[in-house]
Amino acid sequence: MRLHGFFRSSAAWRVRIALGLKGMTYEQVSHHLRRGEHLSPEYLAINPQGLLPALELDDGQVLTQSLAICEYLDEIAPEPPLLPRRPLGRAVARALAEIIACDVHPVQNLKILTRLRRLGADEEAIQGWARETIEEGLGAFEARVADTSGRYSVGDMPTLADICLIPQLGNARRFGAPLVWPRILAIESACLELPAFALAAPDRQPDAE
Repeated sequence: MRLHGFFRSSAAWRVRIALGLKGMTYEQVSHHLRRGEHLSPEYLAINPQGLLPALELDDGQVLTQSLAICEYLDEIAPEPPLLPRRPLGRAVARALAEIIACDVHPVQNLKILTRLRRLGADEEAIQGWARETIEEGLGAFEARVADTSGRYSVGDMPTLADICLIPQLGNARRFGAPLVWPRILAIESACLELPAFALAAPDRQPDAE
């Protein structure tokens, strides 16, 4: 398999974690976001959205959208599971993942921040937008896991929720958001004890700058 991504892309980071948890081998292909390489004709032929990541399968099929990729990996390699066994636990894990993947990350990613710059917003306001978005979302995540967490976000096994949480904490630090969420930070510490999470970090990638 070939994973098209960028070391700092939090969506690609999610897929790297999932691949690591599944023990799968893959080739990484980097597309530098700030240089616009994800908008090249060659990459748009792979993913017409021009978003990262994309996963090229051995048979040439292409998967996009990080959560869809993670669930595909979970279906073809069920152990260890990325979702709890019980339906309620699965729904909770998906809801936590979507807090980040649907309501936080898309509103503070490079595409949106670039549009704000084009609309004339100054850099301080843009950075404030990103921080506020992250703080709101992670504050909600912290409140939610008060009722669901064990060692990880949903019980004592890492799930799709943690796969989304760890990269978002990376974004929080990058934008200077205050890390005021003790439960989340405890979950992060537990996750980073696992090689799949530690090795997926941006600074461990071959294209890291």
